[in-house]
Formats: sequence, C-alpha cells, structure tokens
Amino acid sequence: MTTPVRVLLVDDHPIFLDGLRTALTGLPEIEVVDCAGDGLAALTAVARSRPDVVLMDLTMPGMSGVEATRRITARDDGPAVLVLTMHADDDSVYAAIRAGASGYLLKGSDRADVVRAVLAVAAGEAVFGPEIAQRVLRSFAEGPRGASPRPFPELTSRELEILDLVATGLGNQAIARRLSISPKTVRNSVSTILGKLHAADRGEAVARARAHGLGQAARGTGAHDPHRAV
Repeated sequence: MTTPVRVLLVDDHPIFLDGLRTALTGLPEIEVVDCAGDGLAALTAVARSRPDVVLMDLTMPGMSGVEATRRITARDDGPAVLVLTMHADDDSVYAAIRAGASGYLLKGSDRADVVRAVLAVAAGEAVFGPEIAQRVLRSFAEGPRGASPRPFPELTSRELEILDLVATGLGNQAIARRLSISPKTVRNSVSTILGKLHAADRGEAVARARAHGLGQAARGTGAHDPHRAV
C-alpha cells in the first residue's frame, strides 16, 4: 500500500480551512496532518508535524504566506509548498515562485485538481493552474519586451524610494532621517504603499520589492528587521 502524502493546510479563513480539510480527509493518497491560520503558525506546524506538502494561502495576518514559504523552503528538509490562493496577479505569482513555491493554484480549483497538484509537488514536480501557467509562459515568451520600465508603476517616485529603503530593512525612523522627512510621513507612505500593492503586511511588501530587485543597497549591514510593524 502506498504511503499517503502528509499535508499541512495553512489559511486564515476558518470556514475555507474547514472545507478544505473536509474535502481532503479520507482520501487514501492524502493525510491531513495539521492546520495553521497564519505564516508563523505554519512554521511551528511544519516543525511539529513534518508534512510532505504545505498548502499555503498568501494573504494572512502577521507573517505572509510568501515569507512563510521562503522560510519553509530554505530548510534542508523542508516540505514542498503548493500555493492555494485567490490572488492571480503577476506580483503574487512571481513572489511565490521566487520564495520557493513548487506550485500555484487558485481557490475555486476542483478537488481533483488540488489532489493531483499535491501529489505532483510531493514527487518533486512543479504545478500551476491553467490560468497561472498561461501567464508564466506568456511572460517568458515576451521576455524583456514585456517588462515594465520600472517596478510597481502604481507607486509614485517617492513611494518607490521609500519601498526600496523598507526593503533594505530600515525602520521608519531611519528612513525619515535618510530622506529628511518626518517619521509620520514615512508611516503614512508605508500604509499607502501596502494598500496600493494589496500587501497584507510590511513583510509581504518587502518580499515583493526584493523579488523586483529593490532593497539591495543595505542588505546585511545591520539594518532593522523589515517585518517590524508599520
């Protein structure tokens, strides 16, 4: 008899989490070993339950799914991460891929599709839902010609400058000193940036910024924790 794939479910919506657990429980090829409601709880659950695959939402309070994915996949013995989210935008897709996700599905996928994806990433394959696969392939086909002239065109030049400094790990006070503006102005700008990027928290904004090459200047120079509160 084949050993079932051990799966950890991570989502901050209890109703969706319960429905997903119900949908997957009882299948001979899958064993749901644990559940978590945010990224930090997911790290604890991975250490506790040692799953083969983590089904990961992206937008959650506290530590985002992108950052949790980055930390989980950085482990030598870490499980595969399969993203299951409502976000289909390019930033979310590529941030998850760069964080180490082995697959990306949208919520609303059929149970059979989720099961196939779980088994595939457990076997070392990369899996993307149809909409996501088309987007990734189109991006590679377009190459540099399809690239934006600068990352996050929805941000103003000052907001992009602040995001770049946030991504280096600087806190609001340090950014205010660097730009000769008030900490309150920085705080308000960061809140605006999170809203424009649809980022759940500062950590997710940092992950997206670094995925686009921002935040290179002061990495590793003792800057403050980029995941501190806004």
